[in-house]
Order: sequence, then structure tokens, then C-alpha cells
Amino acid sequence: MINLQERVYNIVKSKKKQRFVGFVVLFALIFAVAMIPTKIVLAKMLPGKSANTFSIYVDTATNSTIQQTKEVVECVANIMQKEENILNMEMFLGQGAPLDYAGLVKGSAFKSLKNQAEIVVNLTDKHTRKEPSYMMVHRLRPVIQNSCEHIYKGTTIKFVEMPSGPPTFATIEVNLFGKNTLLLRQVAKTVATALKETQGLVDVSIMQDDIYTKYEILPNVEKILSSNLSVEQVSNILYLAFKGNVVAVKNSTLQQDQIPIFVSLTKQTKTMEHASEEELELKLSRLKLLNKNGMMIPVKEVVTIIPTVAEPTIYKKNMHYMVAVTAECDLVSQVYPLMDARELMIEKLSHRFEIERLTGMSTYMFDLMLKDKVTGEKVLVRWDGEMKVSLDTFRDLGGAFIAALVLMFLLMVVYYKSFALSGIVLVGSFLSIIGVIFGHFITDMIALTTTGVHFYLTATSLIGFISLMGISARSSLLLIDFTKSLIASGIEKHRAIAIATATRAKPIMLTAVAIILGSLLLATDPIFGGLGISLIFGSIASTLVSLFYIPVLMAKTDAICPDNAKSCENGIDKEGLHVEDIAPEIHS
Repeated sequence: MINLQERVYNIVKSKKKQRFVGFVVLFALIFAVAMIPTKIVLAKMLPGKSANTFSIYVDTATNSTIQQTKEVVECVANIMQKEENILNMEMFLGQGAPLDYAGLVKGSAFKSLKNQAEIVVNLTDKHTRKEPSYMMVHRLRPVIQNSCEHIYKGTTIKFVEMPSGPPTFATIEVNLFGKNTLLLRQVAKTVATALKETQGLVDVSIMQDDIYTKYEILPNVEKILSSNLSVEQVSNILYLAFKGNVVAVKNSTLQQDQIPIFVSLTKQTKTMEHASEEELELKLSRLKLLNKNGMMIPVKEVVTIIPTVAEPTIYKKNMHYMVAVTAECDLVSQVYPLMDARELMIEKLSHRFEIERLTGMSTYMFDLMLKDKVTGEKVLVRWDGEMKVSLDTFRDLGGAFIAALVLMFLLMVVYYKSFALSGIVLVGSFLSIIGVIFGHFITDMIALTTTGVHFYLTATSLIGFISLMGISARSSLLLIDFTKSLIASGIEKHRAIAIATATRAKPIMLTAVAIILGSLLLATDPIFGGLGISLIFGSIASTLVSLFYIPVLMAKTDAICPDNAKSCENGIDKEGLHVEDIAPEIHS
């Protein structure tokens, strides 16, 4: 204790050593804060979460049949069956899986088309397997997409994991707003291309129906009548050939209503090899009707085939036409690919559009306004998804941190009646950020060595940093109040600072040890690990700041001197002096 007292006394007594300690602290602060923009320490909303299940969304082209969708699903299932950590799988064709936490906001309940399917994969318990679910998804995604997406053109296969935080429609979501739906479709393709070319982004898809050619079969009334057929005959056989038709009913004592008897052609007969007008004409020529004269008339002779363009689904949001382009991040934070993708989009779109970067302090500061150079039509490019949630969260936590600092400062001003002492408490609380960032850097290096996955500075890390402010302020308050009491008892200012630091070092360190031990379990949690690391390393940094830098700040101000002390310099200054020797009642 006396050794620490003399060390602190030598520091606060020498202006050269004071400047050295201040330089070290300033350098550590600048270096720590610079780790974030230089990507030495990476930021993310929440880290990946290992779960016991994940889903695979299969979307074939809009005009695909259920058989084609099933073929793609079976391709995926055949690959997944080789995995030893998979317990079972459930496949849902033409519909979404029962709602879960992830599918609640992804529109699973609204899936009802033939080109849609979902596969729910159930894994062995995460505590018994070595590979976490997000690493399994990372490994299987390229294998399955390369093997199964090429079966039919326009097929997309996406892996959907259980979110570790608030569920969002997608990790990266680019919403395009405009009045011209054709222009929106063209811009969406360019945006999707930019996302696919951005490193770290996977599962890129456009939430929009494909435009394809369909064929309408219209009965030709004149030809039907001249062939001695009826329109009803033609309609019935068309329904029978392509969909099915009710031909009779059956009565039952077990049911009040009549039971319809439904008849349709076999699946092989109904299926066409190619979706073309020639194939359709060939099918209709094989269907024949018996007219009133007993002659067999091919259906092709009494109908007209009209090729038309399918009308895609129109999506609106806030009463504006919208097209959404989504993407997921593959073991990376969504913040950094966003920057790269945005610049790539600007480069690709600048040939056709005048681009205005929307700036400001709002969460929409990354948005773009596009104006067609020829027609003058405008398209708003708005970022959404987990990226927006992350920006909102970090903005709100930053605001909470600033508010906490301001309130703490005002409270200290009321208590000490001094801006200088209040500023010392504030600085001591803020400098714990050095330990928070360095702690994440060290943990990230360990995580990369052991698991190959980054350890991110997350929202829970900021919560831990804000929580540390009160603990750090308490240590500074202990030193300031005790120093003032010692000076009032007649001890010289520098000696009083050294005695107060040495005396209060033990409770300060015990408090830090208690926090560190209590946070060890948090540090191993996949979600709250950032909170634990912030508390552990932030407490270490706060302790060092309290024992070596706060004394330097107190030595630089006379506000530490009580009003009844004539001079801080006039007092007892004896080497090895301890508080028990001069003021045992203060010590007790």
C-alpha cells in the first residue's frame, strides 16, 4: 500500500510524469476508438446464434409447376440427408411451414403458390454437436445452391436461420419506390447484380413475380355452333383436361349435403413437356367431342389460343409502388457490405440516372434518389432490414450514453459545486471505453484462432459500457471525497492524493474483481458475450484509470481543496505517511 502511495506521489508531484501519464491515456483512447472505423474491431447488431433448427426457402420461376418445385426440393433433401447432425426434415410444397420466430415476419403464412416450398431442418442438440448451426449453413449454402439452383432457370434457394434478436424481413433489404413499375423492375435487377457482386452477401433475391407468356383458351362460339356442339361441352372438356370437373353427386346418410364426384385426366395426360403454343395445340388436337351428328370434332378446331403476358403481383408500401431486393450476410456484419454495395450501385446506376445521396442524422442517411436523365422519372432507393434496426439501436444507445453523461455531470456539479471535479468524474467514466474496445480486440483474436468466426462489438457491448459508467464514477468519487477530507485534516495536496489512492485501492480493486468474476459466465454466452467482455475489460481499464490517471487530474486543479483550507500546498508532507497516522477517524 505504501509502495503504491509513493508511486502515485511521485507521479502527481512531477509535471513531467503527469504529462507522460496523460499522453499514454490519450494515445490509448485514440488508438482504441480508431479500431472501429479501421475495422480492427468489427461492429454488428448481434452475433450469430447457434440453434437446433433452420429453414430452407425454395422459390422456382413464377410459372413453374408443383412437379418442378418438388424436383428442386428433392435435390436439396438428398444433399441434406448426408449430414450426420440432422435429425429429420419436413418439406412443405406449395405452402409455407408453420409459423416460427423467423418466419413470423417473412410472410410464410401467405405462401400458397406452386413455385414456393419450404424445408424445415431439425438438428441434434447444440450442446452435443461441435459445429454450430450458422457454420453448418455457411458450409452447406454454396453446395446446395450450386447443385440445385441450375435445375430450372429462375430458381433461388435461401437459408433462413433463427434470428438472435428482433426478427426482420431480411438482413439487407433495399426498397425501391417509384411510379413506373417497369422502371422499378429494371432498377431492381441492377441493384440485385450489385448485391451479388458484393463480398459477404448471399441469398440475393428480388421480391417480384417473373414476367412470362401464358396462353388463354377462348371458345369460338361461331365454330362451336357450326360444328353442332354446345359451349357447355367445350367448357366441360377444357376443365376436365386441365383442372378437373364435377360430373355427378353422391348421397350419403352420414352427410347432409351431396358429395360431388370429381373427375380429371391423369397427371401424365395433363402434363405438357414444354410450355409452348405448339405443345398446347397438340394437346387440344387430341381432345375430341362427339357432336349431334355423331362426328368427333377436335377441340382445337373450336377454340382460339391467345398468347398474353402474365400480370405480375403489384406490391405497395405506404401507398407507393415498391419492389424489395433482399440479401443475407454470410458470417459478416451487415454494416460493411452495405457500404461496398452502395458504392457499387451508384457506379452501375450513374450511366442512366442522376444520383442524389441523401444525407443527415436520420437512419435514412444511406438512401439514394435516382432521376432518369431522359424521362426525369424518380426512384427512391431506401435501405431497410436488420441494417436499419442496427443503425436505430446504435443511435439510440449512443443517445442514451450521451444523456447519461450529461445527467451524471449535472448531478456532480450540484454535489461538488465545481465543474472541474465533475469533469474529472466524467472523464474517469468515459475512459472505460478503452478497456471495452481492447477487450473486444483480444477476444476477437482468440475467437478467430479457435473458431474462425469474428467476435463483434454488439448492442449488448454498448449496454455493458453504459453500465460501467456508474461503477467508474463511484471509484472517482471515492478518491475525490477522501482526498478532500485528508486535505481538510492538514495534509498537503499531493500527499493527500497519494494517501487516498493507496487507501482506496483495495476496495476499488475488490469491486473490479467482483464484477469480473460475475461477468465470466456472461462472456461465454453467444448473445450477451459482448456485455460480459465489456464489463470485464472495462472494469480493468476503469481501475487503472482510477488509480493512476484520476490522481493526475486531481493534482492539476485546486478545486480539490476545501474552502477552509488556506492552501493545498501548506500541510504535512512526510514520506511513508499513512492515513492511520494522521486521521484514524477518517480511515475508520
